[in-house]
Amino acid sequence: MRYITKATLLILITLTACKSKKTLSDSALESLSVKKIVSNHYENEFDKKTVYARLNTRYSDKRSSLKLSIKMRLEKDKTIWLSATKLGIPVAKLLITPTRVQYYEKIQRVYFDGDYALLNKWLKTELDFFKLQNLLLGQAVNDLKKGKYTAESAQASYQLTPRKNGDLYKILFFMNPENFKLNKQVVRDTEKQQEFTVAYPNYSQIEEEHFPQKILITAVDSKNRTQINIEYRSVEFDRELTFPFSIPSKYKEIKLK
Repeated sequence: MRYITKATLLILITLTACKSKKTLSDSALESLSVKKIVSNHYENEFDKKTVYARLNTRYSDKRSSLKLSIKMRLEKDKTIWLSATKLGIPVAKLLITPTRVQYYEKIQRVYFDGDYALLNKWLKTELDFFKLQNLLLGQAVNDLKKGKYTAESAQASYQLTPRKNGDLYKILFFMNPENFKLNKQVVRDTEKQQEFTVAYPNYSQIEEEHFPQKILITAVDSKNRTQINIEYRSVEFDRELTFPFSIPSKYKEIKLK
């Protein structure tokens, strides 16, 4: 996979100091109703206006690996801005809102400017702004208040499973029993032998917010295993932010088919 392909994939998907606490065994978890688990999850939803963060990211598959440093600026429910560098050299920038995705890459001088319908057709997925935002903040990518779920104890977590999963498709949510943020969310497609997992091994408490310290993204199919590891190096909340973004002239537009 060429360098630019990996950089583009990393930017689009991530659009993923405290010691880990000892986990509870499944038998030690208090029995809670689905309603209570979901309620607790949203009571602990991220409640700041903005995030200013610096991230270390590492992409790897069976052929190669890539490390990038990323600056992130996020205004909740409005804007996510990412700027990626390698060895201190700017390589790509991304600006996304609920209706638009803009991206450019400096090495091959290309850009994308479009909506989620076109992007999802190309990626063969169902991304939107709020799913990406929730992924970065440790929240369920689906709105749990709109679905029906069953609950059980599994992997020292509260596991929520939709009552109506397709025969070939399943999504699982594993809630942390202490802060009711996500320990993990998993999407499985048995027909295609694919599994996509987003895990949150650590949370830091920053200004009364439980915020992910690390995000581990794994995509597995019958031929390959891809991993993206994200580590927040520094995080600030409610800082006044700007989102500078301008596609350079003479860059070639990426045509998605």
